[in-house]
Formats: sequence, C-alpha cells, structure tokens
Amino acid sequence: MRPLEGVLVLDFSTLLPGPLASLMLAEAGARVIKIERPDRGDEMRSYEPKLGQDSVNFAMLNRGKQSIAIDLKAADAVERLKPLIQRADVLLEQFRPGVMDRLGLGYEALRRLNPKLIYCAITGWGQTGPKANVAAHDLNYMAEAGILGLTGGPDGAPVLPPILAADIAGGAFPAMINILLALRQRDQTGQGCMLDVAMADNLFTFNYWGLGNGFAGAGWPKSGAELVTGGSPRYQIYRTADDRYLAAAPLEDKFWENFARIIMLPEELRLAEAYPQTVIAAIAAIIASRSAAQWQAAFAGQDVCCSIVATLKEAAMDPHFAARKLFAHALKAGGREIPALPVPVALAFRSSSNRAVAPALGETTDPLLAI
Repeated sequence: MRPLEGVLVLDFSTLLPGPLASLMLAEAGARVIKIERPDRGDEMRSYEPKLGQDSVNFAMLNRGKQSIAIDLKAADAVERLKPLIQRADVLLEQFRPGVMDRLGLGYEALRRLNPKLIYCAITGWGQTGPKANVAAHDLNYMAEAGILGLTGGPDGAPVLPPILAADIAGGAFPAMINILLALRQRDQTGQGCMLDVAMADNLFTFNYWGLGNGFAGAGWPKSGAELVTGGSPRYQIYRTADDRYLAAAPLEDKFWENFARIIMLPEELRLAEAYPQTVIAAIAAIIASRSAAQWQAAFAGQDVCCSIVATLKEAAMDPHFAARKLFAHALKAGGREIPALPVPVALAFRSSSNRAVAPALGETTDPLLAI
C-alpha cells in the first residue's frame, strides 16, 4: 500500500508547479482529480510537441490523474463541486491572489464546507506583499531573488538558465513538502490549514551561503568573484581542444592535489591561489590542449570531482541512470510509449505498476460530479 492511498486531491492548477506537485502526490498513491476549463483544459495540453492528442509536457506531468471539465464561473459550479470538496483532503491552486475567492472557492469559504481540507495556493510572490499581483515568470523570480545576478558569463552578463528553478524548486517541491507536513499535522489536530507557497520566497534558500556572507558582514557575493560563481580555479568550467567542456570541482585539498598532478599544473601555480585568475588562465590553457575524451580517460578512476559536460541526450542514456532504473516507468499516449518523467519519490512509495496515462479532458466529469 502506497503511503498516500485514500488521499483525495483536487487540483485546480495548470502548467508546471501545481501539476508537478500533484504528480508526486499521485505517484505516492493519492487520487488526483484535475479541475479543468471546458473546451481547452489545462493550457499545457496545447503545447508542442504532441504525444497523442495532447502535448508531451502535459502527458508527463499529469500521468495517472483524472479530469473534470467545468466552467468555474458558472453559477452552479461550486454547488456541483461541493460533494468532492467535502470529501477532499487536499486542494491545489495557483491563480493570482483573490481569484479563487471571487469564484466562491477561497479557503475561508471551503473550510466551512470541509474543516479538514488542506488548501495549498502556489503563487509567484505569495498571497500578501506589494508584488502579490504582479505578473511574472520563472526568469523574473530568479532575477528578483538575486540568483541571475550571480550567473555572469565571460562578458559579465547574466546567463539564461535552462531550467525552471522557481516553478520546480520554488513551487512544486515546497508545495509537496508542506502538504505532507500538513497531512501529518492534521493527524494530530484533526484540522486542515491554508498553505501559502511563494516561489520567489523559496528561491532564497538556494543562496544560503551568499545570504550568510552578506548578513554577517563578510560582503555580498558578486558574479565571477566567489568560490562557486567563477572566482576560484577549483570550481570552474574549462573548454577542451574539441570545443567540449570540463566541469572541474576539486574543492577539497585532496581532490585539488590529484587534479593538479594529473593535468601537470606547475608546482608554483598549485599554491598561487592568491592570484586565482592567473591559475584559472593556466589551467584553461592546459585543458584546451586535449580533447574531452582524453581528459575523461585521464581522470577515470581518480578522485578529482571532474566531469565532461554532457548533453541532455548523453545524460539520459548514461548507464549509471539506467542501472538505477531512473527511466523504468513508462508513459503511454496515442499508441506510443516513452519513459515517464522521473520524480523524487522513492520507489518504495510508488506503485509496482510502471505504466500510466494522462487523462483526456473531462473524461471523468459525469461520473465524478454525479456523486
């Protein structure tokens, strides 16, 4: 029996943060019902490329869920949803603050119907504060939480991140964590609660070291100047002779000594870290003298904390991840089958069945709203 068997989740969210949070809940056994608008449903259904009728993005994030299509602005919408709301354990939504209240589906209204309901609202800026209703996307949250300012490239300009850190690390993961904490608290008190998950707030955790330095008076970090922002030869990305890249992170002395020995860094430079840019330039010239394959062979079996930067395709095909069965679960849609999205839910908590499908829009509307 999976740990969340018997937990009913009503998911009013769309796109990425909420659907990923409810996917993790579903993987752990919860029954997740998506509440979608008629005709179009979750906007992510329309994205490209397609896997069957809907986008592959939608299919990956919504496998194993059910779908209800209902116009939340209709006069009878709340009444039709009332039986489900009264039975639900968790409600997820990610509208701007105040939208659910105007629809008659805000926390205060629903707690009167179901005092045990755990109501999780995911937003960019939170339910309160001067920016609460400001429109923004992942890039904006990272910009205003101080993360982009530490990602300077060679010309000093911030680098465009390829991951949606705010949506996933600031939204979906904290939502999952706090829902589980709320379920545990409800076991003790019998009462539900309101969870205000602000994606921008949660990004600050990732800059713990910079906040510590700044608040303690050691100086606020700068791009290209700190240990993990490009200011050290022990934490750098170096170009190889064949225009690939070596991610070198020999931070501790034992790793640094091994690294310096293997690349034959001159002895005087191994101790010259008071002049980091000089050492970085020297290492860059050495690494640029050989191909990625040559460096990979040189570092094989050595404790140096060095990796050739992999493409996403190379990473997905890596034998290590295959051995760990990272892509063992499958996603089926439109007669095709591809690996399902890996999620950080331990295999011990997931179903032994390794195949699931995403719901068609509104496929369970009639039976679920007839209850």
